[in-house]
Amino acid sequence: MTILKASTGPQFARIMSVGSATPSRVIPNEFLLQYIDSSDEWITQRTGIKERRWIAEDENIKTLSLTAARSAIERSGIAVDQIDAVILSTISHYHQTPALAPQLATELGIPDAAAYDISAACAGFSYGLAQAESFIRSGQARHVLLIAGETISEITDLTDRGTAFLFGDGAGAVVVGPSETNGIGPVVWGSDGSQAGAIWQTRSWQEAVAEGTWPKLGMDGRAVFKWATSFIARAAKECLDQAGITPEELDVFIPHQANDRITDTLLRYLKLPENVVVARTIRQLGNNSAATIPMAMDALLTSGEAKSGQTALIIGFGAGLVYAGQVITLP
Repeated sequence: MTILKASTGPQFARIMSVGSATPSRVIPNEFLLQYIDSSDEWITQRTGIKERRWIAEDENIKTLSLTAARSAIERSGIAVDQIDAVILSTISHYHQTPALAPQLATELGIPDAAAYDISAACAGFSYGLAQAESFIRSGQARHVLLIAGETISEITDLTDRGTAFLFGDGAGAVVVGPSETNGIGPVVWGSDGSQAGAIWQTRSWQEAVAEGTWPKLGMDGRAVFKWATSFIARAAKECLDQAGITPEELDVFIPHQANDRITDTLLRYLKLPENVVVARTIRQLGNNSAATIPMAMDALLTSGEAKSGQTALIIGFGAGLVYAGQVITLP
């Protein structure tokens, strides 16, 4: 029998740097009240959201992704030709093909990179991070650029009282590379396709073309809230267990920014100490789908609320239904 060689790589991987891009348009709750019967007080109490950012005419998924990626690459301290793979997590690239990641790689000056898009909605960053870590440790890549970018405002139904106020646009990016110590814990991930109807695209692209309409996002808020505050709470606890740490050893908690009430429930379930820093970027940025975790990570590090080298739990969850989370060392 012929024996094939296997690729090998470093024992450990880590996030080396993070960058983000925030659109220029600030959309307060009051703006949305012209479309839905609601109030600033109701939206704030139910979600924590006061405002969100939407793209302007000269901004799009590509410009946001490039800005976030360039920031992460510059902060990593490595040359672009040391990056071997580019992963883009998004549900906002509205072309079936070609993928956007190869175009981003070329524009960033990354030669001959493995490049592809993934679609895992709000869990997309953690899905991509699990893949990037595997690439490094298996020797398939020296460094991986992982980008999560969304322009959900383009498919937000402004007349839907249950979702019109939820979503914001933005992008975050990280460079993942080799490490002498482990910086990315085991991923805890999975899906429940039986609840595919909990978050959905209202029309297929085929139907949209035939009808001359633009698809929008729909959501069963109660079903998602119930799932997130029960199943995802247990998954978050498993992330700590798989990483071999206790709640007392955690420094930072960066959950997907879906709803402040969901975050509060996760905190109670995990019994995290009061000194743990908790991401709350939803209040100013809204729900940025796949981009929420890297955007929140960059915001916490930039503000000084979190510091390089601290231990953080990240977990994303959304349409599919899908989820993924890890314990990481902050860059």
